[in-house]
Amino acid sequence: MVKNYTDKQLLDRVKKLPTFSSIPLGLWILGVRSSADLPNQFDDKFYIFRGEKFLQVLTGTTHPGTTILRNHYKYNSKGAAVVMADRWYYDLWVYGKHKGKMPALLQLGNKITVYRDGDKDNKAEEIGEIQTGFFGINFHTNNYDLNTKLTKTEINDWSAGCQVANQVMKYRDLMQLFEKEKGKFTYCLIKEF
Repeated sequence: MVKNYTDKQLLDRVKKLPTFSSIPLGLWILGVRSSADLPNQFDDKFYIFRGEKFLQVLTGTTHPGTTILRNHYKYNSKGAAVVMADRWYYDLWVYGKHKGKMPALLQLGNKITVYRDGDKDNKAEEIGEIQTGFFGINFHTNNYDLNTKLTKTEINDWSAGCQVANQVMKYRDLMQLFEKEKGKFTYCLIKEF
């Protein structure tokens, strides 16, 4: 599991990235990818900010699950999408419905860069062809029942590259904020440091 950071540590880190231009004024999400990177486990964190003000943190994954890693050809013949870390993705997402079923942030705003991990093992790696485009890399949770108190620990097919929270009740409350805010939402993904 990702270690804990202060707001200042996180903000200082993201301001040093080569793709940094400014901290968004509205809501934005900072993903932190675990250095442990346990296969098929929700071991990453998502920090929610409004400008430079920290609002909350959720656990989740920034990697595809083993179901997709071993069977990526159903989505892309070149490999499973592993989002490139240590980058800002400005205006990436807009509020909508993931697969028409749950409130989510959809990749309809801007392009994202991914590696195509095609070695069909259980480890999501930054290997393979690098692609930039619209791949449906959404931000959603891992249960269509937003009233469940169940916290799943295994990713399986809940991520084919999407950034997925596994604390459903916290996620539900968070989506209410995004729904009210409207507009495009920025994502920054960094590696644990």
